[in-house]
Amino acid sequence: MKAKTALTCAAAVICAGAAIASGSVVAQVRSLAMLDKLEQGDWELRLHDEASVPRRICLRDARRLIQLRHPGQSCSRITVEDTESQVTVQYTCRGHGYGRTQIRRESDSLVQIDTQGIAEGLPFAFAAEARRVGACTS
Repeated sequence: MKAKTALTCAAAVICAGAAIASGSVVAQVRSLAMLDKLEQGDWELRLHDEASVPRRICLRDARRLIQLRHPGQSCSRITVEDTESQVTVQYTCRGHGYGRTQIRRESDSLVQIDTQGIAEGLPFAFAAEARRVGACTS
C-alpha cells in the first residue's frame, strides 16, 4: 500500500511539474496578508553580501518587494508559501525573466528578503534587509 501511495504522489509531482512547465497551471490566489501588515513609508534596502550604498524606496504596497529586479513589470505569480511571518512567491515576466522571492517579517518595519532569478538575460541572487526609515517624501 505504501508503494502505491508513493507512486501516486510521485506521479502527481511529475504531472504538476509538467503542467507548470507548459504554462497550463492557474496560479492559486492567496492573500499574502503578511505583506499587508508592513508599514507604508520610506524603506531602506541594504544588501547583506555587498558593501553597496543602501537603496531607498517609497513603499505604499509591500508586494513591490517581491519583484525588486523586475520593478513595474506585469508578471504572473505563484504563491509558494503564505504564513503569518513569511511569504515565498515565484514569478515569471514573459520575455524579461523570472524570479523567486522569500520575504520574512521580523516586525512590521523590518523584513529579510532572499531573491534569485534571471533579469535582462543575466542571473541574479541576493539577500537583503529592508527597514522602514520614515515617511515617503514624494
